[in-house]
Amino acid sequence: MKYAMLVLKNLMRSKRRTMLTIFSIAVSLFIFSALISLPTVANELLADTASSVRVAVHNEAGLTYALPEAYRTRIATTPHVVAVVGESWFGGIYHEVSDSFPNLAVDPEQVEPMWTDWDISHQAFEQFRKIRTAAFVGSGTMKRFGLHVGQQIMLRGTVYPINVTLQIVGTIGGKAPPNFLLFRRDYLEEALKRPGMVSIFWVRVDNAGSVHKVIADIDRQFANSSAETQSESEGSFMRSFMDNYKAFFTLAEVLGLIVVLTIGLVAANTAAMSIRERRGEIAVLRSLGFSSRLILGLLLTESLLIGVIGGVLGCGTAFLVLKAFSSGSPAAGPLSAIRMPPIVLLETLAVAALIGLLSAFVPAGAAARRSIVDTLRAVG
Repeated sequence: MKYAMLVLKNLMRSKRRTMLTIFSIAVSLFIFSALISLPTVANELLADTASSVRVAVHNEAGLTYALPEAYRTRIATTPHVVAVVGESWFGGIYHEVSDSFPNLAVDPEQVEPMWTDWDISHQAFEQFRKIRTAAFVGSGTMKRFGLHVGQQIMLRGTVYPINVTLQIVGTIGGKAPPNFLLFRRDYLEEALKRPGMVSIFWVRVDNAGSVHKVIADIDRQFANSSAETQSESEGSFMRSFMDNYKAFFTLAEVLGLIVVLTIGLVAANTAAMSIRERRGEIAVLRSLGFSSRLILGLLLTESLLIGVIGGVLGCGTAFLVLKAFSSGSPAAGPLSAIRMPPIVLLETLAVAALIGLLSAFVPAGAAARRSIVDTLRAVG
């Protein structure tokens, strides 16, 4: 604190250069934190499902091929299975094509024991079972369109030539994707007039240790049938979606590192120019009794402050942008939950501090150790 005013005055001696340096660091770390958030969120989602007791059962030929609804009874009698929910994709839009979000139809009977981690109240589950047009809506979609519980909405079909009118009975939260909407599958089948087919069966197992056994037992039951099944844990099912973005995640990480290295070089050049202009001043300070170590500390503190301020501005802006994207994006699937994880925030601030320190360390060290006489002769 003793030399705080000296540091601040030195920072303000060239306001334009200081502000431009802070701005350039902020922009680069905005890009860095936004890019790194993508693979980090993906890894967190996979980690959350690693110990899940849910299993996804779909057609071995692919997700676009349906399974007979009659499979549900046979799956339910499999040892260690405690709940089975059939799910069918609807893919409707709210008003315009840009108003799309993931919407699915599910069997209402066992939704409550299936998704206990979605923060849906027991009263909402009861309403979902009683009201044929009931729907659960994710918190992100509720916020995006200004919806509320009790409201009626209509989804226009895109995959199917029908519209469905739904009544919101509850909000989906917890670990659920924030943009999902669930409604009753029997209502969808009635509207389509062709019941009996399911896209995916979600199966809840009594404990994590039984997951692999249940997967093997289910697939064995339907082997050599007209619609063979491929069962996989929720984590594996999510990973299959994430693999579609694997190249993109890798590119995001590489681009993030390139941006940081580039701005590090720019900051180092700026710091070297600033310190070179102050060689005479540094020599005078040393002649007045300031030690080389103290001068080095003051110069590094200046650079550190510039880096940290730029980092706070950059990752703060990225946090707000990603938060807006998460609550308002029509993106489907796991990526609809994109946000800035706390670990990325800490990493970005650490990178900002390193940029500040390392960019000034070499020129500041050289200037602080240089002979007073040589410096004054060179300046003179």
